[in-house]
Amino acid sequence: MPKFAYEGRTATGEVRKGEIEADSQAAVMTKLRDMKIKPTSVKQKGGFSLNADIQIGFLAPKVSEKDIVMFTRQFATMIDSGLPLVQCLDIQATNAENPTFKKQLAEIKETVEGGATFADALRKFPKTFDELYVNLVAAGEVGGILDTILNRLASYIEKNSKLKRKVKGAMVYPIAIVCIMIVIMIVIMTKVVPVFEKMFGEVNAALPVPTQMLITMSDYTTTYFFHGIVVSGACFFGFRSFVATEFGSNFVDKALLKMPLFGDLLRKVAVARFCRTLGTMISSGVPILDALTICSKSAGNVVVEAAIMSTRDSISEGRSIAEPLAESGVFPGMVCQMINVGEATGALDTMLSKIADFYDDEVEVAVDAITSMIEPIIIVFLGVVVGGLVVALYLPIFTMSSTVGG
Repeated sequence: MPKFAYEGRTATGEVRKGEIEADSQAAVMTKLRDMKIKPTSVKQKGGFSLNADIQIGFLAPKVSEKDIVMFTRQFATMIDSGLPLVQCLDIQATNAENPTFKKQLAEIKETVEGGATFADALRKFPKTFDELYVNLVAAGEVGGILDTILNRLASYIEKNSKLKRKVKGAMVYPIAIVCIMIVIMIVIMTKVVPVFEKMFGEVNAALPVPTQMLITMSDYTTTYFFHGIVVSGACFFGFRSFVATEFGSNFVDKALLKMPLFGDLLRKVAVARFCRTLGTMISSGVPILDALTICSKSAGNVVVEAAIMSTRDSISEGRSIAEPLAESGVFPGMVCQMINVGEATGALDTMLSKIADFYDDEVEVAVDAITSMIEPIIIVFLGVVVGGLVVALYLPIFTMSSTVGG
C-alpha cells in the first residue's frame, strides 16, 4: 500500500504534518477529514505530487474566468434541480471543453466520492478556485444553500471580471502606442539616421547641434543595442526582485496610489473590489473576521491589504468596521459613513453591494476620463518626437541649400 505525506490545518489553525498509508489520494482525504484536518498538501511518497499546486502540463490551457462562471452557473442550476453532487460533477467533467478544467473536475469528483466535502475537493486547485470561492462553497454546504451561494459567486466573478476589463482597457491603448513608438525609434536610430550620417560625412560640413545630438544617439544605439537589451532585462528582473520584498512592495504600492490620474483609479478599484467581496461573503454567512482575511488577500495592493488587516484586528477587539477603515486613510470618508449606516441598520451586506455598484460606475467614468486625457497627450508627444527627428535630419540640408543659394 502506498504512503502519502500530508500537510494540513486543524480547526484551531494548527499546522499538522505526517504520513498515511492508503489505497488512493481520495482515501487519504477521507482519513484526514475524520481526523478533523483540512489538507493543504498531499504527496505520494516516491511518486508525483498531488498537492494543491499540481500542474497539468506545461502547455495545458489555463482555466479562464469564463470557464469558472459557466461551471458555477450550470452547477447551481443542477443542484437546484435536485441532482446529486457527484452526478453534477460527472456531467460538468464530461462536458467541459477546457482539457485542464476537465481533468480538474474529474479529480474533484473522485475526491468527493472518496468522502471529502465539495469545498475540500475544490481546495486542491487554488489557482482555479481561490479562497473566496472555497469558503463560500463551504458556507453553502453547511447552510444547505449551495445553489444560492453558487449563483452569488457567479454574479461576483462576472462583475469582478468586468471591473478588470475596464482597468485593462484604460491601460492597453497607451502601452500599445508607447511600444510601437519605441520600435519605430529603434528602427530610425539604427537604419535611417546612419544613412543620413553617411551622406553628411561625404559633404564634410559642420552639422547643427540638433543633428549632431541625433547622430550621437544613433551611434550609441547601434553600438550598444544588445548591451541595452541586457541592461533593460537586468533592470526588469531587479525591479521584480525589489517588489517581491516587503519594503519594495510597500514602496511601489504607496507610489501607485499617489500617482496622478491612475492613483485615484486604483483606489476606486480597490474600494469596489473590497465592498463586493465583503458583501458577498457576509450575505453568504461567512464570519466577518474570516471574510476580512480573505478580502485582504484579494485586495491587490499591500497598502489596502494592511488597512483591511488592521480593521480586522480592531474588530476582534470589539470595535466596529467603519472606525478603523476611516482611520486607515485608504478608504474615502463617504464609504466609511455608508458602512457605518449599514452596521447600524443591520443591512451591511446590502450597503456594501450598493457601494460596490457605485464605485463600479466611478471606475468606468475614471477610465473614460483617463482615456480622453491620454489620447491628446500621446498625439502631441508623438508630434513633438517625429517633428524633432524630421527637423534634426533635414536641418543640414536646408542649411547647405541656403549656403549654395547664397
